[in-house]
Amino acid sequence: MTPTLIGRWQSRIFLLATIGILFSLPFALKNGLGHVEFVYFWVLFYVGLFGLAWDILYNYLQKFLWDHDWPGVLQLFAAIVEGIFLALVINFIGLPNVPQENFSLVSYIFHYSVVWVAVYCASWVVMRLLFPRARFRGGAWIGKWAKG
Repeated sequence: MTPTLIGRWQSRIFLLATIGILFSLPFALKNGLGHVEFVYFWVLFYVGLFGLAWDILYNYLQKFLWDHDWPGVLQLFAAIVEGIFLALVINFIGLPNVPQENFSLVSYIFHYSVVWVAVYCASWVVMRLLFPRARFRGGAWIGKWAKG
């Protein structure tokens, strides 16, 4: 499947809003229900927000690949670049609702890695089961561009 930009955006938002939140819950609730650490959800939000911009670049770059597709190894490389970028932004510039002063790089790397692996697996397995015809629509699964 060669995802279109709209298909990439839909998939990213859907997966982060479902799988991402589900796998962020244990991190947010690590001190129990009485003390929810929302910073993990804010990090997830920024992964999605910056990811929408990254997808514009990825969509452009995949046009230079011989099959115009974005293989899994490039997704891994992109995830590493995105994760490093976000960690640098949080650490050196700061983002609203993500406190710089007690930013734990180890916790961030673990959270980001767990969420990324879960989202990656879901995109390659669950999305293909739930939306089997999306691959014929450039990855889009809702909206006027998804009509077959």
